[in-house]
Amino acid sequence: MAFRTFIAALAFSASLTAPAFAQDVAAAKTALAGDYDRIVKELITITEIPAPPFGEQARAAYFAKAFKDMGLADVAIDAEGNVTGIRRGTVAPGGPLVVISAHLDTVFPKGTNVTVRREGNTLNAPGVGDDTVGLTGMLAWIRAMNAAKVPTRHDILFVGTVGEEGPGDLRGVRYLFTKSAYKDRIAGFISVDGPDPSRIVNQAVGSKRYNIAFTGPGGHSYGAFGIVNPMAAMADAVKRLYETDVPASPRTSFAASVVSGGTSVNSIPDRIELQVDMRSPDPKALDRLEKRFLDIVDQAVAAENFARSTNLGEVGAEKTRIGDRPAGGTADTHPLVVTSQRVLAEHGFQTQLQASSTDSNIPMSLGIPAVTIATGGGGGRAHSVDEYVNVERNAFIGGLSSGLALVVAVANLDWTAK
Repeated sequence: MAFRTFIAALAFSASLTAPAFAQDVAAAKTALAGDYDRIVKELITITEIPAPPFGEQARAAYFAKAFKDMGLADVAIDAEGNVTGIRRGTVAPGGPLVVISAHLDTVFPKGTNVTVRREGNTLNAPGVGDDTVGLTGMLAWIRAMNAAKVPTRHDILFVGTVGEEGPGDLRGVRYLFTKSAYKDRIAGFISVDGPDPSRIVNQAVGSKRYNIAFTGPGGHSYGAFGIVNPMAAMADAVKRLYETDVPASPRTSFAASVVSGGTSVNSIPDRIELQVDMRSPDPKALDRLEKRFLDIVDQAVAAENFARSTNLGEVGAEKTRIGDRPAGGTADTHPLVVTSQRVLAEHGFQTQLQASSTDSNIPMSLGIPAVTIATGGGGGRAHSVDEYVNVERNAFIGGLSSGLALVVAVANLDWTAK
């Protein structure tokens, strides 16, 4: 396997140094730079199309039209809501293809004001960097490749996915790899997510998320005082969770993040709900933490039923898994990772390999080579209403150019090699 990887890397390196390849990329970069004003305008337009969790339809329609207008083949919105379109390569149809993907959804709920405010070279708005800049970059790359008539060896499947954020639980990319018409053709995958063009994610941080509903008889805070209380069981479970030791390497974490329920200030509640998030890039460590947490819930329930009266009924717990993102990774030595580092370095970016939770979790968990990169001129405050991106011309086009070069390079890798 190591020998094959080495040979593939050599073949890939040779393709990158070919004069024709360099000329194609240079021409595409020139087209990209000339498109600056349009790209910024489109970034604003897409940002202002709301795409809350499970509400990506309007943005999907915009992308389907854009894909068709740019001449992509087989443009469609699939059963899960993903937008797909193919830019044909030079090899025979039906062979391996490369996916370039960005997610349509934002973390912000329906009704959030997504109007873009421009201050000099900064665009401010919820979702402008995560992941509207990735979506906009993807459209800019297609236009630049078309303008320069850049050929690629393999088909490129461009995808706008749904459900990357929080409650979406990677539903879009999960569908792509398990149920879509392309699931058996995908040889490599690049997710474009965020505004930091030095970012390369090759390790997938897995997560398990639970909603625990602690239930009990409930009653008057004074008249029923002394009976079991779901709130006490919930509090005990959180305390026990935070007494749990987890590995520092690989970094493993947990968070008790949402609590809801109760009737009134003068009532013992009959239902209290707790949401918990657990994460690790190590599947075994994550499984151990999950088992420990579920045991903790049982222990807290038993302790409450022992501590107070159950004459009117016992405390119980309903355990519902609300999120399951698999862990995985692409080896540091894989040509996809090595080439990503080199191409970005050639564009002046000092890259560091990172672990994160992105659409790449799914292909990584299936053993399909994948990385997540970002694009543009930088930004910050992701997942906050004052999120921003930098669109200063040189920085913005520089970041987009590095991604464009990487897309062309990866699509010219010999993905038919075994």
